[in-house]
Amino acid sequence: MKNTDFLNIGLGSYVNKNKVVCILSPDGNAAKRLKEYAKKNHLLYDATAGRKTRAIIVTEANQVILSAIQVETLINRSDE
Repeated sequence: MKNTDFLNIGLGSYVNKNKVVCILSPDGNAAKRLKEYAKKNHLLYDATAGRKTRAIIVTEANQVILSAIQVETLINRSDE
């Protein structure tokens, strides 16, 4: 895989761009329920390093990844 196949989600963490299903804002009730469901089922990965969650990334494997980078920034990075 080339380096361009990965999305920098901040703080030294990367996700395979081809496996990302969606990027959500963490503010909505549905996003909060999704986060709790993933935590309960051991599918939640926290890549915020203790910072505020600004985006929730969902992958094809139903993994939920928390990022400290804004949704708009992640979307712009994914287009590169």
